[in-house]
Amino acid sequence: MDLRIFTEPQQGASYDTLLTVAKATEDLGFDAFFRSDHYLAMGNSDGLPGPTDAWITLAGLARETRRIRLGTLMTAGTFRLPGVLAIQVAQVDQMSGGRVELGLGAGWFEEEHKAYGIPFPKEKFARLEEQLAIVTGLWGTAPGEEFSYDGTHYQLTKSPALPKPAQHKVPVLIGGHGATRTPRLAAQYADEFNIPFASLQDSERQFGRVRAAAEAAGRKGDDLVYSNALVACVGKDDAEVARRAAAIGREADELKANGLAGSPAEVVDKIGRYAEIGASRVYLQILDLDDLDHLELISAQVQSQLG
Repeated sequence: MDLRIFTEPQQGASYDTLLTVAKATEDLGFDAFFRSDHYLAMGNSDGLPGPTDAWITLAGLARETRRIRLGTLMTAGTFRLPGVLAIQVAQVDQMSGGRVELGLGAGWFEEEHKAYGIPFPKEKFARLEEQLAIVTGLWGTAPGEEFSYDGTHYQLTKSPALPKPAQHKVPVLIGGHGATRTPRLAAQYADEFNIPFASLQDSERQFGRVRAAAEAAGRKGDDLVYSNALVACVGKDDAEVARRAAAIGREADELKANGLAGSPAEVVDKIGRYAEIGASRVYLQILDLDDLDHLELISAQVQSQLG
């Protein structure tokens, strides 16, 4: 079971804070550092000192880390034109020596679009499908050849399809709860399917849909990695769990029901139940980015038991 650290910087984090967490992620043996792609805080957070851009952040971290994978859950398809996104991700992949992964979604948070003057189109899913075709098509075009695309929402003419990523293939992540279109897109384009903040029952159902869609598309169901993203709140005892829950504005019992919360033994047991339904990777949503002791505890007493 791979454990990855997943952050939500729009809730309030500077680049220096993210760099500190990314370095701790690497030093403590976690597999990857991922971040959300949002420009506006959610809930009661003031979001100070303000948003950081996902791909600018990852470019910086690419030069400051050596081993960990770097990526997004999920890049909003509404934020960037697909040709520009392909260039950005390829460049960050080069800067990291081939450690980047692209999570790409349709975009959903209308308020942040209004706050920063970003168009919020109605046909987001159809645009996402074209974006996936363009980004992967640009990367997959042989050097010296050109790429063209004539879609409803995007048109590219005789693109040199440069630059290329350092990796032969940048892993693409697609995720969500949709019952039909999401599994179909994952089957066509994804290397990994991620379901965020879902119960065991809902995860198992969605993994099954994606496996079926993959097989219908001529792939093996096991061609994809299946993963969960879950909030983490681990403590040595109940008092420490309660303190960490309060620090992120949540209740310990609610986190135990809906996330990965409790003692290390409780969290290991719950991760094991996700493994039983097919998950081989978990993104630990870490909301208090100043609590590095939390990461150390998870590394020492949770990750060490998962092999």
